[in-house]
Amino acid sequence: MNICDTAIILAGGKSKRMGFDKQLIEINNEYLIDKIIEELKPKFKQIIIISNTPKLYDLEEIEVYSDIIKDVGPLGGVYTGLKYSKSEYSYIIACDMPNINHDYIDYIMNIVENDNSCEAVITKYKNWIEPFNAVYSKELISKIEKYFDGNERSINKFLENSDVKFIEEDIARDFSYNWDMFVNLNDVKELDKYHRKGNHYERNSKYANM
Repeated sequence: MNICDTAIILAGGKSKRMGFDKQLIEINNEYLIDKIIEELKPKFKQIIIISNTPKLYDLEEIEVYSDIIKDVGPLGGVYTGLKYSKSEYSYIIACDMPNINHDYIDYIMNIVENDNSCEAVITKYKNWIEPFNAVYSKELISKIEKYFDGNERSINKFLENSDVKFIEEDIARDFSYNWDMFVNLNDVKELDKYHRKGNHYERNSKYANM
């Protein structure tokens, strides 16, 4: 495998703000996670979903794993995905992020392919870290374990203290000026707004037994 041949989709959150499991988000009566898988398949040989309800999925075409360490937030999903990843670096996205920007994925993958000294490639928005639509190294596994041993949970705090290559906002906006590649659907209001914008996917469910 190449240095970054794995994509990890985080789908293990509790979805408290949405009010229902985000794995069941539908756009125009189709499952959003299907669209994400279809978008990532041409770029990655291994696709992993981190879900605490793995029975929802057809295991023949994708790999589905539950959190190894429970109740530690999204960093726990990152940790689990990296443990099962077969490549040195993995691209990581959340299951509620509907807009895949292929050019940006190529850009961040190219960074680690040309310089694999960093532990992650992450985008910053002003002073805020965007932890997904990003690339992480397996080198972080042991560091995450130590971080959890100290009863820490914040993914952004962890990244601030790791060897991260940060992509500044002005560069990211060259790929997506309105920042839509970082949109995530946190609640029903945001989902309704997304529907009203006409962002629909015409695709039948192939991967989920939902």
